[in-house]
Amino acid sequence: MRYLIFILFSSTLFLNSCEERKYTGGLVVTGKVGEILVVCDQGIWDSQIKECLDTNLTQFIMPYFPDVATFELIHRTPNNFEGSIKRHRNVLFITLDAKTNVEKGTIQKRKNVWANQQLVVEIIAKDMNQLIETCQAGLKFTHSEFDFIEWKRLMNYFKSNDDERIQSKLRKNFGLQLALPQGASIVNTRPNFYRIEMPTASRPIEFVGSGTQDMGAVFSGVMIYQYDFKDKLQLELKNLLAARDTMLKYNVPHEIQGLYMGTQLNEFVYPEMTKTTNFNNTIKGLEMRGMFQFKGNSSYSTGGAFWSFHFVHPKTKKIICVSGYVDAPSTTSWTQSLREIEAIWKSVEIAK
Repeated sequence: MRYLIFILFSSTLFLNSCEERKYTGGLVVTGKVGEILVVCDQGIWDSQIKECLDTNLTQFIMPYFPDVATFELIHRTPNNFEGSIKRHRNVLFITLDAKTNVEKGTIQKRKNVWANQQLVVEIIAKDMNQLIETCQAGLKFTHSEFDFIEWKRLMNYFKSNDDERIQSKLRKNFGLQLALPQGASIVNTRPNFYRIEMPTASRPIEFVGSGTQDMGAVFSGVMIYQYDFKDKLQLELKNLLAARDTMLKYNVPHEIQGLYMGTQLNEFVYPEMTKTTNFNNTIKGLEMRGMFQFKGNSSYSTGGAFWSFHFVHPKTKKIICVSGYVDAPSTTSWTQSLREIEAIWKSVEIAK
């Protein structure tokens, strides 16, 4: 095997290079989106390593409320790592090997070991002190690797189910294409605005803390809109938010008369924006995360989360916004739905 190695800028790590194993058997990954399966002895799991794992691998996607964790950790001992669990989408091995002669711990990455699009990471150290040092130095980068593969795996799956009818309309109207899940449908079209709904109740919803599941309603979708680009001031956060609210007011009315989708500007969930790129780094843009609510009636305040990508189209010279939304009860996990939205906006490409 040739292991792909994390490039970590830390003096506490010694990084090995081994061979990557390509799995070609066609088996798909198991486990839920947003899970990392940690395989280690019970003594390691019960030690301070567990706190270090929680701190670095269960980061929150901000600024959502209720909190949305990037990952949930589940544990198996090596003796119980067998059967279909080996195909879990994200696997992290933590191993103590007293026989190793290396002076510093190692972090190794393998892809497609027991299933296609699987990511397996192994942290190896000769004793507990070395293991703690290795985790403290390398877990943030480990998180970024799992984070990357999580949305990319979804994006690749969506691409394999492209609906050419939708893609043709997106190319014609916006000059772009997106990876969308099977069953997505365009429900609203105007010259500068499209709304695409994702299939509802496509998976069980687990009610957090109860251990029960239901097919309750999680509504999600993607809005695509455009307007003329005049100057860089339009790309400031306050101006993008103003344009967003204008677009939503006239294009996303609620079924109740007088209500429309708007942006929550509460200080605790105020939208955050960062510079980013699409999946293949061909489009530079601005990523925005925040909460929406239905406005127009002070007594009505339901809403949900949105995740957007803004950029200037190089051919049409219009500001394009791909904005996904999730409307779900606060008692359910939003992780998978938001990850799907992330995969969609990451997939954007300029139509040829």
